[in-house]
Amino acid sequence: MLQENKYWSSGKWQVKEGSADEFIDRWREFLTWTGKEHQGLLGARLVRDLRDPNAFVSFASWHDLDSMRAWQASPEFTERLNAASALCEDMQSGGYEVVVDI
Repeated sequence: MLQENKYWSSGKWQVKEGSADEFIDRWREFLTWTGKEHQGLLGARLVRDLRDPNAFVSFASWHDLDSMRAWQASPEFTERLNAASALCEDMQSGGYEVVVDI
């Protein structure tokens, strides 16, 4: 397993009807800012549920746990996360560590 792929952040987003396009734009802005300001970000993806066009899952890979935690602790993180989640009926997020890699 490669160390740079060990730490992940993820979000599960249920977007309000009619807000999907704006949500995608806000999420893109959020993670573009993240990549510029937090060098520990290795990459991020936003995927849409094929059965529900208002349901999304996001993944971001981090170089190390400290980088991910510094991102989550920054005041701008909360502001930008709130801008995207304001368009959602529900949002759940977390930080993860790979324990099995096949």
